[in-house]
Amino acid sequence: MKRTHTCGELKLRNENKKVTLNGWVDTRRDHGGVIFIDLRDRYGITQVAFSPEFNEEVHKEAEHLRREDVLEVHGIVKKRKEGMENKKLPTGEIEVFTNKLIILNKAETPPIEIDGRVEINEDMRLKYRYLDLRNPSMQNNLIIRHKTAKVVRDYFDKHNFIEIETPMLAKSTPEGARDYLVPSRVNPGTFFALPQSPQLFKQLLMVSGFDRYIQIVKCFRDEDLRADRQPEFTQIDAEMSFIDEEDIYTVMEGLMVDIWEKIMNTHIKTPFPRLTHKEAIERYGTDKPDTRFELELIDVSDIVKNSEFKVFADAVKSGGKVRCINAKGCAYFSRKDIDELTSFVAIYEAKGLAWMKYTDKLESSVVKFFDKDLQEKIIKKTKAEKDDLLLFVGDHKHFVVDTALGQLRLELARRLKLVDKTKFNFLWVTDFPLVEYDEDAQRHIAIHHPFTSPKDEHLELLDSNPLDVRAKAYDMTLNGVELGGGSIRIHKAELQEKMFKILGIGKQEAKQKFGFLLDAFKYGAPPHGGIAFGLDRLIAILTGNESIREVIAFPKTKAAESLMEGSPSEVDEKQLKELHVKLDFVKAQKKEVIFEKITDLLNKSNIEYEIIEHKPVYTSEEAAKVRGTSLDQGCKALICKTEKGFVQACVSGAKEIDLHKLKDVLNTKKIELATAEEVKELSGLSIGAVPPFGNLFQIEVYLDNSVLKNEHIAFNAALHTKSIRMKAKDLVKATQAKSADFSK
Repeated sequence: MKRTHTCGELKLRNENKKVTLNGWVDTRRDHGGVIFIDLRDRYGITQVAFSPEFNEEVHKEAEHLRREDVLEVHGIVKKRKEGMENKKLPTGEIEVFTNKLIILNKAETPPIEIDGRVEINEDMRLKYRYLDLRNPSMQNNLIIRHKTAKVVRDYFDKHNFIEIETPMLAKSTPEGARDYLVPSRVNPGTFFALPQSPQLFKQLLMVSGFDRYIQIVKCFRDEDLRADRQPEFTQIDAEMSFIDEEDIYTVMEGLMVDIWEKIMNTHIKTPFPRLTHKEAIERYGTDKPDTRFELELIDVSDIVKNSEFKVFADAVKSGGKVRCINAKGCAYFSRKDIDELTSFVAIYEAKGLAWMKYTDKLESSVVKFFDKDLQEKIIKKTKAEKDDLLLFVGDHKHFVVDTALGQLRLELARRLKLVDKTKFNFLWVTDFPLVEYDEDAQRHIAIHHPFTSPKDEHLELLDSNPLDVRAKAYDMTLNGVELGGGSIRIHKAELQEKMFKILGIGKQEAKQKFGFLLDAFKYGAPPHGGIAFGLDRLIAILTGNESIREVIAFPKTKAAESLMEGSPSEVDEKQLKELHVKLDFVKAQKKEVIFEKITDLLNKSNIEYEIIEHKPVYTSEEAAKVRGTSLDQGCKALICKTEKGFVQACVSGAKEIDLHKLKDVLNTKKIELATAEEVKELSGLSIGAVPPFGNLFQIEVYLDNSVLKNEHIAFNAALHTKSIRMKAKDLVKATQAKSADFSK
């Protein structure tokens, strides 16, 4: 018999009704002869009772039930006894007394906990994702994703948009990241590319006369991953003809209002505030500012350039700048607090963090370099009041100052608990630069993409000074997260050709890569523009998750792997022959692969490093000698095991790890060093060769402060015969490591 109800809908109104339920055993309890189970499906939980007085045979069967067994239960709905109700459950006033039990499937003991009461290592969750998805919180994430997608489709349908699918197999075109390539069997030696976005196709649809297009679409980018990136991700992709920026703002704000009302039951005000890109950088140090709190950046370059503080004066004279944050009421910060903040900004290449506390006057070790007049000007410019703390960063590179202080602003907000998590501060960031200059490539590159239109009033600057040209480009941000971005497109062939010329793309190259689009423009392209929102990021915000892996059914790890089915994987020789693909290289050993992954990561991050080749070394003392470094500049990378999973802890070559301290840092119940076999299984390396790049093995990295005290450090790079020497702050940047004290 099919189920009559789900496990989340029975109420007192169903009392004495005969019902049939299906589901999984969530918990089992034996209370003096009466056995209770919580039966779970995606709709909720119903308590099911097996009483020998009600049905002795069924009660005996229930004695052998285990967690995650799949059941069919027939019974009668009864009101729970007075005082036994569970007010936390919608079904908490009733229970089902069973007169028939069918065990549809027996379950082995699950390798992971499903109810969420125990924190589980993410790798284990991804390996057994089909079990992890039974967790009600994960099911809720995907239900909200489904409901949001429906709201999106309904909204756009109401506004005359047409959902049109675009190809998954397409031509490889440069869009900022590496393509995923698909070899063609039918056309040997040629490749399709999986689309990084439907950009060119949706522009062609505008040429075709579909003036309002929408698609919830998969996109693919082969790039370094983090919490808000996946190799395959989903966009809400929209394009409109015969419009300008204001039309985009109005329609897309309406979409967000609809989503928040129907999914969050929250009203958000429109129109959203707007900041130009220039204003956002000047006030917040970032083009995706979190405006839920103050702590705006203050430029004091004109004041400090006349001081005797050489660091600041030289920075301004060399074309740089000095800016600061007034941390209101934070004069109580200890020297340790300020040292921690100094180490924090160093991650973003700041060479230091100067500070001044204001009591009834400015106080710090650097105040003596500023005369009374300059001090008064600093107080006035920063609006300093009693007990405020002024924090300064100066550098000849503007982006270093902006980035370091922008991130420091967020760190201060976290420490001071300034963020109101009930607020949803939407913001448009507009008027982005059209291009920037790439020193490595020695040419201009597009900030968004080559089809972004410059602002009409800046057209005359295209030939003389393209770096001053602003684009008809815009991003929608929310609480410091970029939800989506887009632009008004170039629709005239002449202007598109000029744009290609600025970007160093010749006529032949443009024809080869974008010929079909340029040809289409010849036959009457309308003015058009659009935007794409990251659906995964949007759902993460709606569900209160930091990582988009929590809102994707089957995501990849940070190493772009699926642990569940073991992909990517090798394929057999027959498949390769059919595709006319030949693997004509010698497969590298695991240790060489890791070494290459390290150098590839450092190169992509533009981090300077030195490779030192030497005889095999197996101790810190031997390593220091052959590298020509001091013992304390060494970095020992150790893998530890806790009840939550593995972590990597790195200490100076002159120190040893203190597991008791590390246990407190990690807030774990137990901790021990991983065995050689466990290290080998996790990394493919022997213990002494493991580099401090646990992120390559999908584990968190912790650096002891003894490592960070050095400007430069050195470590074995997956090989006993090769070391890498680099800046300690760059190691933090490359591995996203956390720092603490856990050495002895």
